[in-house]
Amino acid sequence: MLEVKHDSFQYRDLMTQEPLSTSADILIVEDEAPIARLMEMHLRKAGFTTSIRGDGDAALAALRDGEWRLVVLDRMLPGASGMKILRWLKASPTKGHTPVLMVTALGMPIERVHGLNEGADDYLSKPFEPDELVARTKALLRRSRVMESGVSAQVNIQLDPDVPVVFEGDARVEVRPLEYKLLKILMDKPGKTRSRDYLLDHVWGHDVYVEARTVDVTIKRLRKALKKIGRKKCIETVRSMGYRFVTPAE
Repeated sequence: MLEVKHDSFQYRDLMTQEPLSTSADILIVEDEAPIARLMEMHLRKAGFTTSIRGDGDAALAALRDGEWRLVVLDRMLPGASGMKILRWLKASPTKGHTPVLMVTALGMPIERVHGLNEGADDYLSKPFEPDELVARTKALLRRSRVMESGVSAQVNIQLDPDVPVVFEGDARVEVRPLEYKLLKILMDKPGKTRSRDYLLDHVWGHDVYVEARTVDVTIKRLRKALKKIGRKKCIETVRSMGYRFVTPAE
């Protein structure tokens, strides 16, 4: 049973009398108390620990002070907006790898693409099925696990096996988990073209519906990151087919 203080949008679990946590699996940022409670109930039932913030300013404080495996983020909030929170988080050098599931009533494709361009890892439109919320949460957490590198040394770029960081010489750039996994798959077979469907299945997974355009958005972000280490042309678009990783020799 949860008590909601509407003046400050703060939540407290009355069953345990625990204060607002800054170290749980999932941070839920949602200002509509019934929806927040629904999310919490189903995520806890799935085995996750959760903590709720009902306004943007409180969410930013929680993100600065705490450690989270995933953030479920409403787009329209009192205080700091969901997009402002997303931009702050993804720009953070220490917390930018945290996956974000945007949950919003703004379900138009252009809004989803905007959120993905700003760094959201997945999108869920209201109203949603609780089972889909849990499934997308589990899929995002699977994707964010560290992937072993195993990349051939001939491509020069190296992937850190412990954190989503890409190296070449003394240059390094942090990338998001999805970008890391996408790059690894392309680098595993330099010169081989991978279709969007192949990348969707092997990066996002068979059990998650994601639009094919999401691949293009993620490739765009990855290219922008690689440009920072001087590798702006290593991912080629193969027209009507997909993408491939090319080495300097090519």
